[in-house]
Amino acid sequence: MAENILEMRSITKTFPGVKALENVSLDVRRGEIHAICGENGAGKSTLMKVLSGVYPTGTYDGEILYDGAPASFGGIRDSEHVGIVIIHQELALVPYLSIAENLFLGNERRGRGGLIDWNLANAEAAKLLDEVGLDENPVTPVGQLGVGKQQLVEIAKALSKDVRLLILDEPTAALNDTDSSHLLGLLRRLKERGITSIMISHKLNEITAIADRVTVIRDGRTVETLSLSAGEVTQERIIRGMVGRDLESFYPARESSPGDEVMRIEDWTVWHPSQDRKVVDGAGFSVRAGEVVGIAGLMGAGRTELAMSIFGHSYGRNISGRLFMHGKEVRPRNVADAIDAGIAYATEDRKKYGLNLIEDIRTNISAAALGKLSQGGFVNGNEEIKVAEDSRKGMNIKAPSVMSIVGKLSGGNQQKVVLSKWLFTDPDVLILDEPTRGIDVGAKYEIYTIVNRLVAAGKAVVIISSELPELLGTCDRIYTLSAGRITGEVPVKQATQENLMALMTKERELVA
Repeated sequence: MAENILEMRSITKTFPGVKALENVSLDVRRGEIHAICGENGAGKSTLMKVLSGVYPTGTYDGEILYDGAPASFGGIRDSEHVGIVIIHQELALVPYLSIAENLFLGNERRGRGGLIDWNLANAEAAKLLDEVGLDENPVTPVGQLGVGKQQLVEIAKALSKDVRLLILDEPTAALNDTDSSHLLGLLRRLKERGITSIMISHKLNEITAIADRVTVIRDGRTVETLSLSAGEVTQERIIRGMVGRDLESFYPARESSPGDEVMRIEDWTVWHPSQDRKVVDGAGFSVRAGEVVGIAGLMGAGRTELAMSIFGHSYGRNISGRLFMHGKEVRPRNVADAIDAGIAYATEDRKKYGLNLIEDIRTNISAAALGKLSQGGFVNGNEEIKVAEDSRKGMNIKAPSVMSIVGKLSGGNQQKVVLSKWLFTDPDVLILDEPTRGIDVGAKYEIYTIVNRLVAAGKAVVIISSELPELLGTCDRIYTLSAGRITGEVPVKQATQENLMALMTKERELVA
């Protein structure tokens, strides 16, 4: 039996005007966890879509060998038939169907007369859930599960198809540390069962912890494959391969010289929109011109709820408290009022709330401030294109033109479009909610550089992040949030991951 379960040789894939892959080669050994790294837009996901049949044979050049024999896949069903299953970053689950219904969708368990045998389906689903360590009733609607549990449902679905080669595209991008650790542990257990995994990830600490080998792709080409056992895998070497240079620091240097207070909230309280509970409870914080303030908190602490409620009451009910801009109290009743007051909020979910994915860059950038481009109810199209083109160049958005569809851009470039949209409103305060989630280290560095430019120009920036190193590397002060309450304020020079975590869990310990 061949040592490699998979070989992809000289794969070239071209889209109109763009060569996404050029002579990419990859070999994956049986039973290993093989990581693929690269910047957003490097071609990682495209390569996996070629392998899984999303891009069928005939739409690309090159050769695929699976189990030592040439393979050609006309679609997903062909690759799944031989045990190759891909789990995309955007999970393919139907929220209103039960776990069991999702597991066997298109592969239903049938009894006599061809009717679905629900008892059999639920029993088999329970066994699969036990295999992935998910303690849920098979009849539970998937939409009631958190993202971490939905990932486990996807893996259980793969196991139901007798998976031999499991492909995971950014499996932990939207997970907290606990769920990520659980998922990585599951991959190790699958490895013990002889299941091979290919994992695309931007989280280099996870890759160095779990991968046997790492293949680095840059600009649609293979750079190198590194072996963990040979001592070749380090975060620094992976970064050098991904971006073509050493990142001397993950975070660009910045001189901090905060000015006058720009925004302050006092005794801010927000109730859940449908439940009788507070999600933000008497919170207060401030941010000054030329300053970056961080908000740290565990999942469920109320970080996003706090930001969205400040941004024109776009979340919650019975919102109370006081909001001051430049020392004067303002009461924005909606998003338009918040924008007029000088507040902008870049959401953590850019695909769902931050962008119109079927529209072009131009339309997305102008969307939040069309009044600046219109007269008599008509938008000046030429001016709109000029504004978008200036943003494309200034933000280094990698796209052929501002008429490119946003949904076809990489995650890092989509995030730059989101930032461009809000910067066009010329805010005094920019709230960034998980601004680097799901993007690579090179794109992260660019985002941090943009933040530095903003504060150098006198803007005030608030960063909400699940990654404490990110807050420590970018902020001047960090507030901690737990169970909706501000539990601490720490200057970054005095902050450590340990003392921040102690403050982030303070309220939980008191409640317990």
